[in-house]
Amino acid sequence: MAIREMVKIDEEKCDGCGLCVPSCAEGAIQIIDGKARLVADNLCDGLGACLGDCPQGAITIEKREADEFDEEAVSERLQEIGREPQHHAHAVPAHGGGCPSAQVQSFAAPSPAGGCPSARLMDFATEPAAETSEAGQRPSELRQWPVQMHLVPPTAPFLQNAEVLLAADCVPFAYADFHKDMLKDKALLIGCPKLDDGQAYLQKLTQMLQHGSIKKLSVAVMEVPCCSGLVAISRQAVAASGKDIPLEIITVGIKGEIK
Repeated sequence: MAIREMVKIDEEKCDGCGLCVPSCAEGAIQIIDGKARLVADNLCDGLGACLGDCPQGAITIEKREADEFDEEAVSERLQEIGREPQHHAHAVPAHGGGCPSAQVQSFAAPSPAGGCPSARLMDFATEPAAETSEAGQRPSELRQWPVQMHLVPPTAPFLQNAEVLLAADCVPFAYADFHKDMLKDKALLIGCPKLDDGQAYLQKLTQMLQHGSIKKLSVAVMEVPCCSGLVAISRQAVAASGKDIPLEIITVGIKGEIK
């Protein structure tokens, strides 16, 4: 056994609606006696993809002693309930030391000297570029660097008095007009609730909302179950900030359409 993050279901709040069951890619949740229950500890990866689908807020993440996550047991469970096995974040090897973005890079011009460029704060907002419908001619709407949630400090100047877009990693690839329709005039944060540390995201986003002057938070996610974790994190962060910050949720289909 090990101390790790696990899904916790509050039976007092749970009304047995079952919305969390399909959102758990591992098949770890089942409705038993009218309540959602964790079937076995070794089936839960602790990433909380099911959080955003509970209308009662009955699902949270806790750190406790539990059996290690077991990929084989998950495959057997999914076959048992007639669902296709999926690849899990645990199969992804961890990055090595140093700044990962500095390991393999190609640029038309040399990077600025000193330190890792991905971690240097830059705000390069300028006069809006003229829009064009010609292929390959549309300008970037990115206004700052870095964009990775883990690299942006809560006190970053580009977050001040700004509208912020928190986007799941896959959204810009799926939605063709991401820059024009979603990113324009916004500061950007990106991350993946399936592959990254959701609790770290929650803590950092809460700090950003508490200490900054963010005017609005837009959250762009994919329709896949694991993305619902980013929605849950955003709602919890807004609530924890104690501020009345407008929250907009944008869902993109896997074929690139707005849901």
